[in-house]
Formats: sequence, C-alpha cells, structure tokens
Amino acid sequence: MNKRIKAFVFDLDGVITDSAELHYQAWSRIASEQGIPFDRDYNELLKGISRMESLEKILERKPDACFTASDKEALAARKNDYYKELIGTIGPQALLAGIETLLKDIVGAGIGIALASASRNAPTIIERLGIGHFFQVIVDPADIPHGKPYPDIYLRAASELRVSPKECVGVEDAEAGVQAIKRAGMFAIGIGSSEVLHEADYIVPDSSFLQLQDILDRIDNQKD
Repeated sequence: MNKRIKAFVFDLDGVITDSAELHYQAWSRIASEQGIPFDRDYNELLKGISRMESLEKILERKPDACFTASDKEALAARKNDYYKELIGTIGPQALLAGIETLLKDIVGAGIGIALASASRNAPTIIERLGIGHFFQVIVDPADIPHGKPYPDIYLRAASELRVSPKECVGVEDAEAGVQAIKRAGMFAIGIGSSEVLHEADYIVPDSSFLQLQDILDRIDNQKD
C-alpha cells in the first residue's frame, strides 16, 4: 500500500454523479428565455467554473444586450432554482459507475476524502446520493477567493484534512479542474478525453475504470 497518499479530493459534476446534465438543462432553460443560442458543445466551456462565470460566458453570446449586475444576479438565482428542482429527482441510483466501490476502498485503506466542487448545492447532492458519510470535508466554494483553474479550492481541501497537497490525489473531469489540481501540487486523475485532460497524470475514459490499488501503483511508479 502506498504510504505517501493520505487523501483523495473529488470534484462532483461528471466525477461522482452526472449533475453536469442537470446544470446543462437549467442553463439551457435560462438561455432559451433570453433568446441566446446554447447547445451541449458550448456547455463544455462551463465545466469546472462558478455559476456567475458560467452566466457571463452565456451572456457573451448576446453582445448587443445590456445586463446590469442585478439582472445577472436574478438570472443566476433563477438558474439555481431550476437546478434545485432537478436535484430533487436524483438519488443513490445517480452515482456514476464504480464510484461507491472506490469510496469504500479509500475509506477502508484509511485514506481521507474531501469534496472540492464549485457547486454551492454540493452538500445537498452528496446527501441525496447517500454518500455523505464517506466525506470528512466538503469545501464551501463561497469561501474560496478564486475558482478553478486556480488551485485555491484544492489547497483548502488539503488544509482542512490536515495533509500536504503532495499527499493528495485530485479527481476531475474538466480541463480547468485538472489544472487546479496540478497547480495545487497534487497527483491529478482526469476522467474523460485524453486530448482535453492531457495535463493529468492518469486519464481514464470513465469512472468505472478507477481502481484504488491501480491508482496507488501508478503513483508508486511515477518518476519524480
């Protein structure tokens, strides 16, 4: 067993559950109401960034319109209302393949677990998925000065777990998230496209490929 790794830090959307799809549906509704073109390809640009940053990217597609700060706050709040409606439909069956087994194995190995998601609804989602007992730390993104790709949220997770970033593994499905993990000095796992996530230390096509012992062996074999 690898003695160096003391914690795993997970993103939420697209890693633990496909809440990214719920975000897409909620943003799509907002864009439609504003007459803004929005599709799944453009939605990829929103992965791993905050709600307000996502809204700004969507509003960029309507450059002739004038949105005040209060307009933007109202749109972001409405999007969150739509998203919370959709959250109410999920349960343990929404866990992505292999994640529950991985979490159990990590805890069984005496390794800590934290959540580093940009979603302010993350605690609610984790509880609805029935996996809250696995997490020692759920970082509040409202307390983080800079979102991903800055490393702040990952550094906070390590701090709250009282471990060094070098003793952590970060798991992400977005380019900005992988960049945040690497900037924090952690071993980075990317779930998805190798072209998009090329900065990760280990890339798998989906979560079902994640096996704890395999991950630890890869870290042991990594050259400094």
